[in-house]
Amino acid sequence: MKPTAERVLDVAEDLFAEKGYQAASLGDVAERVGIRSPSLYNHFRNKEALYHAVLARLLEKFNAPLRELQEGEATPERIRGWQARLVRMHIDNPNLARLLQHEALSGGPGSELIIEQLFKPLIESSSSAMDSGVAQSPSASRLRPWIVMGFNNIVMSYVTMAPLYRGLLDIDPLGAEAAERQVEFITRLTDAFWISGLGKEF
Repeated sequence: MKPTAERVLDVAEDLFAEKGYQAASLGDVAERVGIRSPSLYNHFRNKEALYHAVLARLLEKFNAPLRELQEGEATPERIRGWQARLVRMHIDNPNLARLLQHEALSGGPGSELIIEQLFKPLIESSSSAMDSGVAQSPSASRLRPWIVMGFNNIVMSYVTMAPLYRGLLDIDPLGAEAAERQVEFITRLTDAFWISGLGKEF
């Protein structure tokens, strides 16, 4: 069995993704873990500390592909690989996308952490890719933050909207077949817009 602190993080991650920070309670977490509420304070100071620990763990995991991309030249092949890996990670674990949606809509104590550890590194990495010659144009430089936000929204909203898409598609949008179609779509979009299209004026 996992250590209690790790089980608390696992359960809290699911609850925060399901309900958001405001609606999820420490009592809910303790009940699902199978411990008494006061026992949680042996591991986390309060609800906000638990939330930050959950968020930090998710960001560490999802930032790993970006760190690997930053370790070498931002070639088209490596950018495609990064995008494909990120799409699959979000489909395999939709909790980060769901948690961020709650954070954006209802608010929470994690906004600064999200901006500093997720969005700013994305912008900085895209700058490196564009400056290296993968995609250079005055428009690319001017629209850089919007380009990154647009791709981020496409990847994450696919996951958060999946329950509705189930009624539209003839396959599970989070299943293996649909995941590969989403990867193919993002790859083609990356080629057409980020890698090729941004080398020209648009």
